[in-house]
Amino acid sequence: MTIESSQAYLPAAGRDWLLPFYDPIVKLLGGDAARKALVDQATLHPAQRVLEVGCGTGTLVIQIKQLYPQTEVVGLDPDPKALTRAKHKASRASVGIQFDHGFAGELPYPDASFHHVFSSFMFHHLPADEKRKMLCEVRRVLKPVGEFHMLDFEGPDDGNHGILSHLLHSNERLKDNSEASVLRLMRQCGFGHANKTSRRTMLFGNAGYFRASI
Repeated sequence: MTIESSQAYLPAAGRDWLLPFYDPIVKLLGGDAARKALVDQATLHPAQRVLEVGCGTGTLVIQIKQLYPQTEVVGLDPDPKALTRAKHKASRASVGIQFDHGFAGELPYPDASFHHVFSSFMFHHLPADEKRKMLCEVRRVLKPVGEFHMLDFEGPDDGNHGILSHLLHSNERLKDNSEASVLRLMRQCGFGHANKTSRRTMLFGNAGYFRASI
């Protein structure tokens, strides 16, 4: 599925020329293990339909499909270059995943389409007004018994962050990522149950895990 749009977006690696280095760097810094913990947080079952918003180069959706081969897995991202890399990775891994081009604030899916929606290290890329749009869209495409699982860097109000974190992420980009702000936005979008389930200390910043349901 292809959505034509002039919307701006921040590439997965921040700059297009960094994209070939994105996967090995994230793996070296513990990103793959952090994503695996996010998948473990969800209780996935065969025949369920799963979406990742902002799938980037496809690492998380490939993990999900390998762990739960009977699930239907969809990855969506606004970056055509990242999607091309994700498709190649999925082909090499011999897993069938639907990759769509689109934006978090305008999900191209009908209401109540997915049992689980995931977001991994993407939320902080969005401007403040787009964060709310994304969460409301996630709420819309979730089935009544569905769950949203999110992993992202914590905001500056959520504790100490290392030097590398300050080099990589500005306070401006992370200021809306505080626990209080994220949970408030989730509830405004109609999530009746929303909580921060855990945190993870990483070399490039503390990360928080969230779960929300209708």
